[in-house]
Amino acid sequence: MSIYKQVLGEDYARIHPMLQKRYDFAGERSFEATGIMKEIKGGPKWLYPLFRLGVNWKLLFPERGNNIPFSIKNTARLGPNGESQIHWERVFHFGTKKRYFNALMSLDEKRLVIKDYLGEPPLVYSDLAFEVSAEGAITIHSLNQRLVLGKIELPLPKLLQGLATVTERYDETDAIYRINVNVRNPLVGHLFSYEGEFVQNV
Repeated sequence: MSIYKQVLGEDYARIHPMLQKRYDFAGERSFEATGIMKEIKGGPKWLYPLFRLGVNWKLLFPERGNNIPFSIKNTARLGPNGESQIHWERVFHFGTKKRYFNALMSLDEKRLVIKDYLGEPPLVYSDLAFEVSAEGAITIHSLNQRLVLGKIELPLPKLLQGLATVTERYDETDAIYRINVNVRNPLVGHLFSYEGEFVQNV
């Protein structure tokens, strides 16, 4: 059973049928799609060095813009301990440059939260909570975060965390997936966001 089905339980049936199909990662199933990010925005300019450094971990990037070609690939696989994992590869195409925002997710069965390791190699860990709207959209909230330094994970104070809210829905009129991602910090405010749409590759 998909880790997303497990964490949402009965609420999974309330998701739009196309989102149910998208998040049903059973076995070694994958999902691939392409689209356009209508807008990618960043925070204060003084954070540019941090975003530039994030390129090395396929986590952050300094480029911003409108109508940026985008591709996503979600791949189900088994981890070293046999747990189900979903690899997220998100690629933003700025001309000849490819920028990534990658992650590896799995399920904490005891706490019923999704474990999210961001970057390659992982640099940040976050608990994820999922909820379903009345319209059948999925909203994902990042919770407690840790800095990952190899095998060492250090809790991040709330004031240093980049807390994400992700909303994904299916637009029946245009037959397209729409996504909005917003990352904020309690002190700085807006850090990073993108909004766009994509269709599954045939």
